[in-house]
Amino acid sequence: MIEATIEEALGKQINQEFTAAYNYLGMAAYFDSQSLDGFASWMQIQHDEEVAHGMRLFRYLLDRGGRIALDGIPPPQTEYDNSIEVFETALEQERENSKCINELYELATKSNDFATKSHLQWFLDEQVEEEKSI
Repeated sequence: MIEATIEEALGKQINQEFTAAYNYLGMAAYFDSQSLDGFASWMQIQHDEEVAHGMRLFRYLLDRGGRIALDGIPPPQTEYDNSIEVFETALEQERENSKCINELYELATKSNDFATKSHLQWFLDEQVEEEKSI
């Protein structure tokens, strides 16, 4: 059974991953409205990756005997002043996600939850790639 604090923190991270996915969908909609099909496609791919990340954590939490408590997701921004603003927003979102993954890893370390630490290692590596790609 997974510790309650880890369960709660993983639940928050699942919500954050799905929120990020929804935000990328909003960015894709903006680029589509500007006839920037390549950027729209790239943002759609980012959306799909974030959903996969959320599901990876979702499955892990269930596999550890945790309970899923899904929160609401706020509507994404779909209007921007320009393309640069979209990418700046995306980069800030990824930096915030990296911070949260790091905090979750630190919590797992303090809790001696080695399985969660091991699972989160993939996310730590993935966030380096995510920030770089933006």
